[in-house]
Amino acid sequence: MKMKKSLLALCLSAGLLASVPSISLADVNIVPQDISAAPAVPAAALQQLQWTPVDQSKTLTTTLATSGQSLKAGDITGPVAAYSVPANIGELSITLTSEVNKNSVFAPNVLVLDQNMTPAAYFPASYFTYQEPGVMSADRLEGTLKLTPALGQQKLYLLVFTTNKDTQQTTTMIDPAKAYAKGTGNAVPDIPDPIARHGTDGTLKIKVKTSSASSVLVGPLFGSSGPGPVTVGNTAAPAATYVAPAAVAATAATPVPAAAPAKKSEPVLNDTEAYFNQAIKDAVAKGDVDKALKLLDEAERLGSTSARKTFISSVKGKG
Repeated sequence: MKMKKSLLALCLSAGLLASVPSISLADVNIVPQDISAAPAVPAAALQQLQWTPVDQSKTLTTTLATSGQSLKAGDITGPVAAYSVPANIGELSITLTSEVNKNSVFAPNVLVLDQNMTPAAYFPASYFTYQEPGVMSADRLEGTLKLTPALGQQKLYLLVFTTNKDTQQTTTMIDPAKAYAKGTGNAVPDIPDPIARHGTDGTLKIKVKTSSASSVLVGPLFGSSGPGPVTVGNTAAPAATYVAPAAVAATAATPVPAAAPAKKSEPVLNDTEAYFNQAIKDAVAKGDVDKALKLLDEAERLGSTSARKTFISSVKGKG
């Protein structure tokens, strides 16, 4: 268990540093895989939510209002947004934006769950920082989640909510006159900036893209302590797909055939084993943990007995 937590930490932080290039991370000291501060949400409550699918490379807009779906758990207050994201398209870069509406803004928290609805990472409201308005964008709170789904994952789930503590805080914006002066290179006037209070309603925008530089591997992993990505899901074997309550009831009477006994793999050739071990070391050395995991999976499928040991020692810096 200690080993699993430690590599999860390794995978998280490196990607966190790369995930928000436009803001200073000096004030954002967040370890997403530490879910101890996240509200404990009962599994039954999660299954009652309507999870909205998010298509790749399309921006989805959600209006949060009192009439929307809500969730009672811990300090969560007001409406919530629930998204399902494809996890079989490679590494993910997910940008979540909460737009300022007049002088109010929804301060989002994001709980990332693997396809078994198990919490894997937590991004509190402090992760989503204020961004000045641009030519095509308004004042907003924004953050980018870089996730690498573990092998075998089909879906990831993102639960977006705010808390009572968040609604007691505010965000200092930039006065439009100041923003214009900065954009044109003129002297910035010495005038007070407007304040946006944090509310329970607002407008969210979410966009999912594939990325070759994702860093938060979401899901249980084995490894070391220190900064790195967050993996969502179990890397040892494909996880069972989450089935909605209605689907479970419909299939309850259908007998499930017993699984066929696994075919025993023949011992891998020494040259092949050496090739995979070296490839795993090279991938880890380059920071490409996802590629190393795929090599590990293929090597073990071929009967390797040393690939896993090589992977673990590599991520610990002993490879």
